[in-house]
Amino acid sequence: MRLREKVIEALLLTCASIAILIVFGIVLMLFTEGIPIFHKVSLWDFIFGKNWYPTSSPPDFGILPLLVGSAVITLGALIVGVPLGLGSAIYLSQIASPRAREFLKPILEILASIPSVVYGFFGMAFFGPLVMNVLSVPVGLNAFTASVILGVMIVPTVASVAEDAMSSVPRDLIEASYALGATRWRTIVKIVMPTASSGIITSVLLGLGRAVGETMTVLMVAGGSLQIPRSIFDPVRTMTATIAAEMGEAPVGSSHYHALFAIGMLLFFITFAFNFLAERFAKRRIYL
Repeated sequence: MRLREKVIEALLLTCASIAILIVFGIVLMLFTEGIPIFHKVSLWDFIFGKNWYPTSSPPDFGILPLLVGSAVITLGALIVGVPLGLGSAIYLSQIASPRAREFLKPILEILASIPSVVYGFFGMAFFGPLVMNVLSVPVGLNAFTASVILGVMIVPTVASVAEDAMSSVPRDLIEASYALGATRWRTIVKIVMPTASSGIITSVLLGLGRAVGETMTVLMVAGGSLQIPRSIFDPVRTMTATIAAEMGEAPVGSSHYHALFAIGMLLFFITFAFNFLAERFAKRRIYL
């Protein structure tokens, strides 16, 4: 029996070690292939340069339009997805009957399993033309369309994590609030949400990380224009979409190739920061 436990422990340790090595390998590859671009362009010019023309002569490797495009779409996705996700979490955890919860929660989680390319097709074929016709904008594939579609995509992430946090609030606190004469809504606002605040913040940060790292949807519905948008209805391109669109055309070892890996490095740091913050909040106590 003891030998069997040691074998299982060794297998689990091996699996964990392999996963860690894979992560380190990916990070090492990003740094190895991305750092050489800074021998030809400074970090300042790379991040704050306004022109991305990697194949021109001489080439320009400024990713500011990509950064701004990513930020606009991510912020728009949060404006759409966070209220919907938190509203769903509040309803499922505090208002819905057990039967309604059993029916609705699996449906909400199914949204997370839909491939992103399906969302992209929906945006291209239906929502983009609808935005163009209803709002009378020149192009239906723009930052607004991408923000709405991406906001719907992050709803399951936000709702699932926030619902778990709210459901973990001790029933004694809720009953005590009702005993003091508080209404259900006041109890939710004053007791449930503050008590579950760490889990709610974690859900938002995880949704933010999902929005920043999304590729196919924004590639298909954001418009793909390399410009700093002046309006939410302007077409834009994100960092992830640029890597997906151009990596197949960049000669291996070229400056263009290294610049795309440098964008990947920046995305790694951004998503690592969001996940680190989410992990820190998740480790905090949920209860007051």
